[in-house]
Amino acid sequence: MILSIIIPTYNEEEYLPVLLESIKKQSFTDYEVIVADANSTDNTRKIAEEYGCIVVDGGLPGVGRNNGAKVAKGEYLLFLDSDLELTDDYLRDVLYEFRMEHLGIAITQMLPMSNKVEDKLFHDFANYFMIGVENIKPHGAGCYGIISRKELHDECEGFDESLTFGEDTDYIERLAKKGRFKVLRNAKIGVSTRRLEEEGITTLIRQYGTSTVNDFLGKRTDAKELNYNFDHGHERITPKRFENLEKRVEQINDIKESYDKSIARINNTRSRIKSSHRQRDRKVVFYCVCGEGMGHAIRTSVIVDKIKEKYDVYLFSSDRAYEYLKSKFDNVYEIGGFNTVYINNKVNNLKTLSDAIKRNPTNIKVGYENLYKKAAQLKPDVIVTDFEIYATMLSKIRNIPLISLDNIHMITQTKIDYPKSHYVEMLKAKGVIKTYVVNPRIHILTSFFYPKIRAKKNAVIYPPIIREEILKMEPKEGNHIIVYQTSRESEKLVGRLKALKDEQFIVYGFDKEETDGNLCYKHFNEDEFYDDLASAKAVICNGGFTFISEAIHLKKPIYSVPAVGNFEQTLNGFYVQKLGYGEYHEVMSAKRVANFLKRLPKYQKRLAKVKKTNNDGIVQELIYRIEKYS
Repeated sequence: MILSIIIPTYNEEEYLPVLLESIKKQSFTDYEVIVADANSTDNTRKIAEEYGCIVVDGGLPGVGRNNGAKVAKGEYLLFLDSDLELTDDYLRDVLYEFRMEHLGIAITQMLPMSNKVEDKLFHDFANYFMIGVENIKPHGAGCYGIISRKELHDECEGFDESLTFGEDTDYIERLAKKGRFKVLRNAKIGVSTRRLEEEGITTLIRQYGTSTVNDFLGKRTDAKELNYNFDHGHERITPKRFENLEKRVEQINDIKESYDKSIARINNTRSRIKSSHRQRDRKVVFYCVCGEGMGHAIRTSVIVDKIKEKYDVYLFSSDRAYEYLKSKFDNVYEIGGFNTVYINNKVNNLKTLSDAIKRNPTNIKVGYENLYKKAAQLKPDVIVTDFEIYATMLSKIRNIPLISLDNIHMITQTKIDYPKSHYVEMLKAKGVIKTYVVNPRIHILTSFFYPKIRAKKNAVIYPPIIREEILKMEPKEGNHIIVYQTSRESEKLVGRLKALKDEQFIVYGFDKEETDGNLCYKHFNEDEFYDDLASAKAVICNGGFTFISEAIHLKKPIYSVPAVGNFEQTLNGFYVQKLGYGEYHEVMSAKRVANFLKRLPKYQKRLAKVKKTNNDGIVQELIYRIEKYS
């Protein structure tokens, strides 16, 4: 069960059928409806039962909502007042945006079920206010579609049943301290205007205005202060109050006139921007990919293969990544790139910097020819970067929305654990990473470990992107061990494995085809590599993210020897050991590998518990972000 809809009621025979009928017409159907009734004296309970609702005892709204949540089976809770009406596809739109934005608590905007201008103005004003303060003080104007994660509701102990007014705003504020809050943009809910009709706009402005001011002052408002009743009692409108109402309407009309002028200016700007783009049916996406190693290119190929039917995708990369992507897709262009220099399997920072300085003039020229000129010609709607440095420059110069999708920003966006002896390396890595991708709209992270995201970071984490061919494979245990190294400086390390004469090693990464004792070197061939990996009993690698992720997916114990000075590899190897998937060593020796092989059953047992994943979630996330930001 995905969604539980909870409705508190008291004598709602007139309004409840309208709401229940609108729920029944929704295209989304994985829900249950729970009515928490406060001893109605009319046919409310009978109507709820006729519609197949679960009926529980209620009371004041907070009591009813909590009682409904206690029996709810859904992953998400949607709290509705009984006098609402769902708009078309409301449930689908609410859940989609809630999940894509990774929220803990949210509210929907209001659409009055009335044709009166003043009613529309009043509700528009309330919507604008809620959106305006959502990042300052989460706020809800009535329980008009509050959605929350059930686990968060339970953690925060639901609604405060001692409150007689503003229990919904109190609920939102408390949950927003634990989970992300937002006023949803894509769905509006039909709201009854009976309170406006019964009590008048002045009374409602006074009631909600007083409670809102109190909320911002940290005070809670009692219903008696506002003459507010759960059963909608009302006051007589006197001539004096009618005069005040007229003044309020004039003020709101002034606000509306100013708002309309602002909207007109915004729409004119949008029209000019649209006219500057060539007329096209599909959005143009520039996908810029780091050329170092193969991991960036491999996951990019998986993603692009999924989105190329929806968007016109243009790929930009360098070195081996460029060659790999060019062999798979059209519209692939070469740009300059930077590579880490290794000497004796250790990062040489001085040589890396020196090479970068030497190559920079050429890189800029090639980047300009193939990236900036293409951007001027094609006018991309959005840029996606997998840790490629020129994407940020292009984004800033041409004001194009930038989306970051990689694993490396786990270092800057999350509260990672790491070997404390590598603290200086961590600081260096953070410094470099922050210069590569600057202020994207969002960081879409892919990782096999899941630390908490740092406060105020706009980031989401998904499982690793796995090649489709590997997703389809059923792992089996053979007698060989895969050795995967991408640095030629690692060849001396691999040579130490010859001492383990009883073990067979298949070695990839040195671009040669030969046999040396128990070492079988192979050229990289994807089909053969997949088969060898799926049938290996274990793997030996550096700390490359993609290979480690694929080994975990295929339940292969991992012996990781990160390149010295490469903090990203160190981090990956550290988490392999921390999670019990294998071992992380700073050096490779035959003795340590032999001991690792003796412990394979322990690592296999841990790996067997890893849940299978696919790429659907991260692809859907990327599509959502492209549509949102473009």
